[in-house]
Amino acid sequence: MTGRVVALSGGIGGAKLALGLSRILPAHELVVVANTGDDFEHLGLAISPDLDTLMYTLAGLADEAQGWGLAGESWGFMAMVDRLGGESWFRLGDRDLAVHVERTRRLRGGTPLSQVTADLCKALGLGVTVLPMSDDPIRTRLETDEGWLNFQDYFVRRHCEPRVIRLEYHDAEQARPNPAILAALHDPALRAVIVCPSNPWLSIAPILAVPGMRKAIAACAAPVVAVSPIIGGRAVKGPIAKIMAELGLVPSAATALAHYDGLLDAVIVDPVDAADPGAYGAHMAVTDTLMTTLAEKTALAARTLDVAQSVTLAR
Repeated sequence: MTGRVVALSGGIGGAKLALGLSRILPAHELVVVANTGDDFEHLGLAISPDLDTLMYTLAGLADEAQGWGLAGESWGFMAMVDRLGGESWFRLGDRDLAVHVERTRRLRGGTPLSQVTADLCKALGLGVTVLPMSDDPIRTRLETDEGWLNFQDYFVRRHCEPRVIRLEYHDAEQARPNPAILAALHDPALRAVIVCPSNPWLSIAPILAVPGMRKAIAACAAPVVAVSPIIGGRAVKGPIAKIMAELGLVPSAATALAHYDGLLDAVIVDPVDAADPGAYGAHMAVTDTLMTTLAEKTALAARTLDVAQSVTLAR
C-alpha cells in the first residue's frame, strides 16, 4: 500500500515512532507535524524543542540516552553562562547552539518557521518532511498552584512540580495552520494519519488547537490511528500521568485516548491495557508499545500502518 502518512508528534515519545516510520516508509511518503507550543525565547534565541528533537532523531544525531539534544555534545557555552550568573536552567549544547542561532537569525530576517525548518532539515540530511504546526506563535501555558507558568518554566525550571489546574494554548485562535499540512490531509491518496504516543494535553492538543486542524483531520479520507502514550497507568516519559491526576482524570490509556474523541478510527494499546476493548470508542489493536530499541520502534511503526490498512479495507 502506498500514499503519504501524516504523523502528529511532540518530542521524545513521538520522535521514537516517527523514526520507526522513517525506517519503513520512503522518505517522500512521511510527513511529521511537530508541536510548537513548547517554543520559547531563551538567552535571546528562538528555541523549538520538539522540532529539534524530531530533526536530531530522524537524522540519527540524537542523544538516545537523554532522548533530547545531540549525541557527543559538549557544554562549554553553558558552563560559561552559569559562571557569569546567567540563565543556565535550560541547557543548550555547543553544537545545538548553532541551530538556535541560525533559526533566530533567519526568523528575524523574516523567513517563516516552516521554511527555516525545511532548510535545517535539508542541511541535516533529512528526506522526511518535518512541518511546524503553524508559522504563527502559539504558546502552551499552565495555570498551577504557583500561578500561570509558560511550558518550559513548568517542565524544565520547575521540574513539573507545581500542581496543574488547567492549560491554555495562547494565541492559538489567531494562528493559521501550515498550508502544507492541510494539503497533505486533503490529499485523496493519503494513507493514514497517526497520532504518535505524545502527551495529549501538552504535545498533541496544541496542534489540534490550530484553527482548521481538527476539522481537516476529521474530514480526511484516511484512517486516523492513535498510539497510547500510557502503559499500565504510567507514562513512559514526561508528566502526563501526574497532570491527568491533577485534572481529576484517571491516568489510563483509555482516558488519554479519549482526549481525541471524534477523531479516531483505531487505537493501539499495550497488552496491559487491553482488558476492556469497549473503553476506547474505536477499533482496538494490541501490541507492545514500549520503544527502547530501534527494532521495537520499527515494529510498532509497522503494526500501526497494518492497523490503518485494516481499517481502510474494512470500510
